[in-house]
Amino acid sequence: MARKDLLDIASLHREEIEFLLDQSTSFKKLFTHSVKKIPALEGKSVLMLFYEASTRTHSSFEVAAKRLSAEVTNFDVAHSSITKGESVRETIETLQAMRTDYIVVRHSHPGLPGMIARQTTASVINAGDGAHEHPTQALLDAFTIREKFPDPRGIKVLIIGDILHSRVARSTSTLLQKLGVEVAYLGPGSLVPKYVPESIRRFTDYEAAMAWAPDVVYLLRVQLERQDVQFFPSVREYHRVYGITNTRLAEIRDRGLYIMHPGPVNRGVELCDAVMDYERCLITNQVENGISIRMAVLDWLTPGGEFPKQESYVARQRTGSALLIP
Repeated sequence: MARKDLLDIASLHREEIEFLLDQSTSFKKLFTHSVKKIPALEGKSVLMLFYEASTRTHSSFEVAAKRLSAEVTNFDVAHSSITKGESVRETIETLQAMRTDYIVVRHSHPGLPGMIARQTTASVINAGDGAHEHPTQALLDAFTIREKFPDPRGIKVLIIGDILHSRVARSTSTLLQKLGVEVAYLGPGSLVPKYVPESIRRFTDYEAAMAWAPDVVYLLRVQLERQDVQFFPSVREYHRVYGITNTRLAEIRDRGLYIMHPGPVNRGVELCDAVMDYERCLITNQVENGISIRMAVLDWLTPGGEFPKQESYVARQRTGSALLIP
């Protein structure tokens, strides 16, 4: 059941997804009961290879790896030989010689984590590649939803915003559908792909989308840095037409809907300030759950056959064959 790499959501079987969500529940229980560090990856090394800026994903992976007792190295792209013309392949060959066990990579080029995975015996985790995939974000989203809906089959999630450029929308909607969740997209016609899977509803009108009766409203960040042309008149107009305004928040509160957002938040664009204080806003929950999901992924993957794992750390702990470090 263990894999060497985690590159996308589409290739994961439902059983693997359920396994990772269950393991994340166990890891969360561990570190919320004063156990902040366990020896699951003691003696192993994790390389953080981020070619794009990141706060949440980078720090979440780093905390997760350290809680598993791994050694973490942050590869400083801005001060590396990459700035002197070294290719990604040459960089990986250099890093491979250092016998890194895990590589967490983010890059603007879709597919690059897969290319790296084929060149190294280290386990490669895709931490976001262009508009392609962000598998651990999808897993933490599903984990957060499952905390509120233990059996999420049949619930409805409305994803609002820049679907066209969003790796989060692609990965999260794929995973949620594997769990039996109904998914719909809402956004400007220019930012919602014309052709989406038939199983996903497509809206361009906010009122029509809310009439679909979603249980969760998932807001996407407007990624102006990925938009090479103007896809809507202005951010002020976007907020008025598609954002969660104070008036819309009152309606959402009355209906008891949950609100999610992968961050970072553009206040006054995707949402008004009051959303952050809304009792059913799950944005902080998503950040917290990102750590336990990434612990589960790191513990699950098996680098290049050098130290095969027959079962996860949590499974060994359940049987008493693993030792906790208080």
